[in-house]
Amino acid sequence: MKIRINWKKTLTIIADVVLAAYLVLAFTAFNKPDETAHVCTKVVINIADETTNGFINTKEIKKRLETTHLYPLNKPMRYVDARKIEETLKTSPFVQTAECFKTQDGHVNISITQRLPLVRIKAQNGDDYYLDDNDRVMPNSHYTSDLIIATGNISRQFAANYISPLSKSLMANQLWSNQIEQINVLADHTIELVPRVGNHIIILGPLPEGKTKSEVARQIDEFLKLKLTRLEKFYRYGLSQAGWNKYSSINLEFDNQIICKRR
Repeated sequence: MKIRINWKKTLTIIADVVLAAYLVLAFTAFNKPDETAHVCTKVVINIADETTNGFINTKEIKKRLETTHLYPLNKPMRYVDARKIEETLKTSPFVQTAECFKTQDGHVNISITQRLPLVRIKAQNGDDYYLDDNDRVMPNSHYTSDLIIATGNISRQFAANYISPLSKSLMANQLWSNQIEQINVLADHTIELVPRVGNHIIILGPLPEGKTKSEVARQIDEFLKLKLTRLEKFYRYGLSQAGWNKYSSINLEFDNQIICKRR
């Protein structure tokens, strides 16, 4: 049996394939930066929440990259390793995410998000660190941030399981996030709050316990709302008349009553 080949059709198919391959290569070459002919002329570092968190800044990021010989300014673009820059920056205990990309005009853009500190722990045992919003430890920093400080008898487990949800509940309320500046934990785990306004101590008592972290967080939130609702009413109708410095302590530990100690 003799097989006939339609050479005209075959040549047309081959031509189409060659043309398609050429177009793909031409498009790729057109869109790919000519890294051999360019050097990095500008580095743009963007840090989300830089002004509010204050734990890292652009100078610190530049210094870290210079120390590891990765700062790209004036380097040929083909030697700028974006992935290695990202991996290096992610090793910082204050960095949540890091992204780096290069542009055709010789720019290198670095975008960073910070870990969000929630509370500073200055425990009686000498521990001094931050907890972030995911209950992970962040080391002490020379930068300052307007955070609640927790002091006293605080282990790392107690900080993650109890101080963290307590701080989250306080920060979720505009009044108490502005009014409460310190949490103090006594030896029996009684919780005291130190306000910004008023020369008194607020005694909450021991925090509720639970079997799981989510259960503890829910119970602490309900516990705090109940206690501080009574305190807010006392602030409005009691201290506003008697004076903010009349009492040395306001005890909310017992249900349905407020016990005040005169100064």
